[in-house]
Amino acid sequence: MRLRGRGPRDAPASGAASSTGAGGARLLAPPGRNPFVHELRLSALQKAQIAAMTLTLFPIRLLLAAFMMLLAWPFALVASLGPTERDPEQPLALWRKVVDVLLKAIMRAMWFVGGFHWVTVKGRQALPTEAAILVLAPHSSYFDAIPVTMSMSSIVMKAESRDIPIWGTLIKYIRPVFVSRSDQDSRRRTVEEIKRRAQSNGKWPQIMIFPEGTCTNRTCLITFKPGAFIPGVPVQPVVLRYPNQLDTITWTWQGPGALEILWLTLCQFHNQLEIEFLPVYSPSDEERKDPAVYANNVRRVMAEALGVPVTDYTFEDCQLALAEGQLRLPVDTCLLEFARLVRSLGLKPEKLEKDLDRYAESARMAGGRKVSLSEFAASLEVPVSDTLGDMFSLFDESGSGEMDPREYVVALSVVCRPARTLDTMQLAFKMYGSQENGSINEDALASILKTALGVAGLAVTDLFQAIDQEEKGSITFADFSRFAEMYPDFAEEYLYPDRPPFESCAQTPLAPTPNGFCADFSPENSDAGNTAARKKLE
Repeated sequence: MRLRGRGPRDAPASGAASSTGAGGARLLAPPGRNPFVHELRLSALQKAQIAAMTLTLFPIRLLLAAFMMLLAWPFALVASLGPTERDPEQPLALWRKVVDVLLKAIMRAMWFVGGFHWVTVKGRQALPTEAAILVLAPHSSYFDAIPVTMSMSSIVMKAESRDIPIWGTLIKYIRPVFVSRSDQDSRRRTVEEIKRRAQSNGKWPQIMIFPEGTCTNRTCLITFKPGAFIPGVPVQPVVLRYPNQLDTITWTWQGPGALEILWLTLCQFHNQLEIEFLPVYSPSDEERKDPAVYANNVRRVMAEALGVPVTDYTFEDCQLALAEGQLRLPVDTCLLEFARLVRSLGLKPEKLEKDLDRYAESARMAGGRKVSLSEFAASLEVPVSDTLGDMFSLFDESGSGEMDPREYVVALSVVCRPARTLDTMQLAFKMYGSQENGSINEDALASILKTALGVAGLAVTDLFQAIDQEEKGSITFADFSRFAEMYPDFAEEYLYPDRPPFESCAQTPLAPTPNGFCADFSPENSDAGNTAARKKLE
């Protein structure tokens, strides 16, 4: 596989472009950067500033912020007594209005002592009768809670959050919609509850939802989950910007961890946040019938306001980055793009996994013979399309209009089972290996590994020689397996010692839900991730 630049003709169609019916125009291309990665590089002066702030202002800010939360707790406790499912009284009693004002002031003071001295607000927040649901993007940090506390809007939260001391009480005050990941029927009931509140004609507080379902680095808008759009009511798009010189805010799957983000942000003299309320978006009849179309069109409007592209990457793509296999993907992998294209073709990796052996046998029988785009389409049993052409181009290294089907099978195996490195390598050895003993040479190993990692080029000479202790000029899968068992971190040492890989999950967000504020409650997807992703999230 190779990473090559794409011109306007080659840019994969965005979800927004493909669903608006605008003549099939390709409006926005995928981002140039991986949206799930944030690299924070500090200059010597910035390091000195952080060191000085750590010894002076940081502990004061931390103590004051904790004090503000403790101060808010008794007010929230009194106001949240009683069943949360009961319709709120209308109009609100005077004492509840006073508590609401006090809590907003206390929480605003908490953010102030944290360095958010002022928050720029553009546009007008719609009334609950105008838009019962506010959709916020991009979602990039737990600091995105600021607009929630400023408006005291409801959110969608994991049911277990209500039992967290102090925080759980504050959460219950804003009358959230709780969803239980352990209850198979909870997602359906959550959608029904959102519908009920959205159609209450303003009796309930507005619901703030982060439809991306996970944190990104704000370089693009990834696929919106349809949950916020299922009720088919008008929504108000809200875009968030953090125009800070040093980005200590962003909290993604690879990058500074939750505590480090808190520490670095509190060590900044001032942190900026800009909240812009866009005009209320009223869905058409088509959008009411198809929440995915509705979601994509709202995403397009928000992307244009932000001046960023949209991409069909999703929360599920994080699973590739999270996989703890021995071939953890580097930052510049194009396997995320490959996975996106697989889904765009209507091919679901979880269903394709059972066909891997059949694809592998077919590719092995071809003996390395390259195929054209039409032959590739026939083997996948899909029509020739621009999307298929984009996928084909990932494997067409020479631009000759031909590709090796074995590379497709290797890439598909990684996407279907990202943590099972040895299973992918065993499958590859079967396709590339000799008929005599299934051994491969150095060139074959290079082809396999660069495809499995999704990179343009890879130096494997040192690795091959380390495995080929007897200097036979070839290795078998048994040789590779023994070496991998002895040196489980061989990829970091031999393949990309200078290339930044997705290293580990040690610095990952310990969010209670995919994005911390909005659970993925889409009824079409009852499981937001595999075991590795779920372990990380919970």
